Amino acid sequence: MGTVVITGSASGIGAATRTRVEAAGHTVVGVDLRDAEVLADLSTDEGRSAALADVLERTDGVIDGLVTSAGVGPPVNEHLVLDINWFGTEVFLTGLREALAASEGIAKVVAVSSNSTTTSPNTPDELIDALLAMDGASAHAQLEDLGDFVIGFAYAASKTAVARYVRRHAPTPEWAGSGIRMNAVAPGATMTPLLQGGLDDEMFGPAIKGFPVPTGGFGSPEQIATWIEMMLSDAADFMAGSIVFVDGGTDAMVRADDWPRTYNFDMGSLS
Repeated sequence: MGTVVITGSASGIGAATRTRVEAAGHTVVGVDLRDAEVLADLSTDEGRSAALADVLERTDGVIDGLVTSAGVGPPVNEHLVLDINWFGTEVFLTGLREALAASEGIAKVVAVSSNSTTTSPNTPDELIDALLAMDGASAHAQLEDLGDFVIGFAYAASKTAVARYVRRHAPTPEWAGSGIRMNAVAPGATMTPLLQGGLDDEMFGPAIKGFPVPTGGFGSPEQIATWIEMMLSDAADFMAGSIVFVDGGTDAMVRADDWPRTYNFDMGSLS
């Protein structure tokens, strides 16, 4: 049995994941504003740094699994969306890599992204690039020019940055080559307190309710947690850099012919 760090462990997908992971016999170090081993505000640089240090101290620098599920969305302020969803995720992905590599077995990481990465139109590439470059000043400044749909752009950009981080880093020697399997889950609309807040909002509620889900209805935190548990298990030993969509078919509906695509390159470059 191992030690698994879960951010956003007090509610929603994080809480459901904690229940399943603990039931399987693992030790969980939760990170959240309340009801967690590490109490932290991930919206600030100071809160993120303190949380990371606390986690490393509690685990003696050895971690077997990491789930980054802390996140917010509409109608929360768009600046908080960037700070928590992206910067509050990146700090643990980057800051815990060595502790994950120190695991005696194959360590697993599941980053919680979103199907907004592929279903939200016109998300600014410049905003995503600024996030991945860790240029917080530029990213926050760009929000001022994004108009009425700024919260949607902020959410999609933050979750796209998470997905691209996973894709870029998971197959590298520092990650896969160090015995870490990093993947992401991309949920659709899931009935969490976060989603309920959006449904209750006058502006965002109708849009959320009208968003097409081929299977109908919303997902449950337990359904997403079941997938996360599998991605933390031995079943993921041969899995690195995958984005698993659990969204009722919305991603497939929106881009049925957009994936997979062939990729041409010089085979000699692999030798």
